[in-house]
Amino acid sequence: MFFIPGFIVAIATFPGVIVHEAGHMLACKLRRVAVFDVCFFRFGNPAGFVLHEEITDFNTAFLVCVGPLVTNTLLCILICFPTYLPMRFFEVSSVFSYLLLWLGVSIGMHAFPSTHDAHNLFEQAKKAARSANPLAILSFPLVVAIYIANALSVVWFDYIYGVFIGYYLPSIILG
Repeated sequence: MFFIPGFIVAIATFPGVIVHEAGHMLACKLRRVAVFDVCFFRFGNPAGFVLHEEITDFNTAFLVCVGPLVTNTLLCILICFPTYLPMRFFEVSSVFSYLLLWLGVSIGMHAFPSTHDAHNLFEQAKKAARSANPLAILSFPLVVAIYIANALSVVWFDYIYGVFIGYYLPSIILG
């Protein structure tokens, strides 16, 4: 594997950053969490962010944390799946096909919440688990998976996830 600075990856995959932040913001809006500031993309670290009020409800914290995981994964599938069909079965590809694959994979590779999001979810889950909230108890392995996915991003795990969801999953499903 080779090293490419994070800001270059963010620039090359900016649609994924935008959708990631939109996933957080959508979850905030759905749960009526006040959003103070949103940056969908910038040249900096982090490449995007959503500043919102403090969340004290576990279910809301869970939804805001996993919002990008759900939205980015679903959009990756929805964009790549129909692109994969003509390429695989009819051997029809064009610049537009590859552009859609890039779009889908770039969205998919930004699906994982940040370690900051995982930390917030972990803190809320500890409180909610005391009252035997089953979702809180089940969220502990998710928090671990988020930390692992973020740690493995240095060996392109986020890219591997995007390619798997966008390209190999349709291949597995369609045979």
